[in-house]
Amino acid sequence: MSSENSSDEARHVWDVVVVGAGPGGASAAYAAAVAGRSVLLLEKADLPRYKTCGGGIIGPSREALPPGFELPLQDRVHAVTFTLDGRFARTRRSKQTLFGLVNRPEFDQRLVEHAQKAGAELRTGATVTRVEQHGPAVPDRRTVAVVLQGGETLLARAVVGADGSASRIGAHVGVKLGQVDLGLEAEIPVPPTVAEDWKGRVLIDWGPLPGSYGWVFPKGDTLTVGVISARGEGAATKRYLEDFIARLGLAGFEPGISSGHLTRCRADDSPLSRGRVLVCGDAAGLLEPWTREGISFALRSGRLAGEWAVRIAESHDAVDARRQALNYAFAVKAGLGVEMSVGKRMMAVFERRPGMLHAALTGFRPAWKAFTRITRGTTTLGEVVRTHPVAGRLLSSINR
Repeated sequence: MSSENSSDEARHVWDVVVVGAGPGGASAAYAAAVAGRSVLLLEKADLPRYKTCGGGIIGPSREALPPGFELPLQDRVHAVTFTLDGRFARTRRSKQTLFGLVNRPEFDQRLVEHAQKAGAELRTGATVTRVEQHGPAVPDRRTVAVVLQGGETLLARAVVGADGSASRIGAHVGVKLGQVDLGLEAEIPVPPTVAEDWKGRVLIDWGPLPGSYGWVFPKGDTLTVGVISARGEGAATKRYLEDFIARLGLAGFEPGISSGHLTRCRADDSPLSRGRVLVCGDAAGLLEPWTREGISFALRSGRLAGEWAVRIAESHDAVDARRQALNYAFAVKAGLGVEMSVGKRMMAVFERRPGMLHAALTGFRPAWKAFTRITRGTTTLGEVVRTHPVAGRLLSSINR
């Protein structure tokens, strides 16, 4: 028996260890487990757990869900009211559902359950402090050591970091950030008469700060009300949320939960891997820079990370592992990277000309049609710009 096999028998080596049980981590664990590999999914909190997030499920998110997954929808959106810092309100409607709304604790829990049904093992209350790919904790070059708080060490052939925007795994990989924003949110229970007024309709308010906007997402007897703006504008962002809630006539209702969260968008040259370690979702800084939509990016990059983690786990040397990691990065950049690039251009326009965007969505039918097609998942922002030369030229001219 070889010394490597003896080591594997003495200490269990997982094919894939996934750190973080949000949409990205659960998707990665599902993809690796479906491939027949041994998968351990680590989560520092107990599930279900709250997550600051609007909970909007657009078309690309639905398409990235595991087969047979039933969305725990709280509402289906058919109408959007747009305002420009509380003014010039206009509601636009669609005969078809634009997107669905979920509560993140329930949604995330169901994703984890699907990963478990596929064969992944879940361990909660497990805080990862670091990963090591060299040194005494690593028995051979095909192994990664995952060190938990308290000193316990787990071994894996590949690791996927999906541990959120303040990712320890992302720090190990060397993720670089290009845009950081602060989101503030309140979950506000409302009486049936108020809930009925919001049913099937969301509000999007283009805010007073550059690049800011607010939202109201109805979820049964609760309204999710939030705003987002650039980090460094904390006090102004808090005032925006307070004014936004007051303007909506909701200041008299006590929020059940008030929370905040930093969204981090990767720089163009940010790595997505290091050795046998991959990152996905928020841990990789993958989200749409303009809307800061992250669920679909987490689901899609998580699935890719799980598939390529399996290939890395099967690699017998560093060269092959590196090749598979580069393939993962190429797959992410070819799809999500293109959407992010267009999103950055849209953000630049939005920061300078929010009124123009508002006028287009509320008064220009092709812009509204593009919005509905993007939210339903029949196209992407990148595809709209690519196939409509006028849109591309307009973005370029405004950015210049």
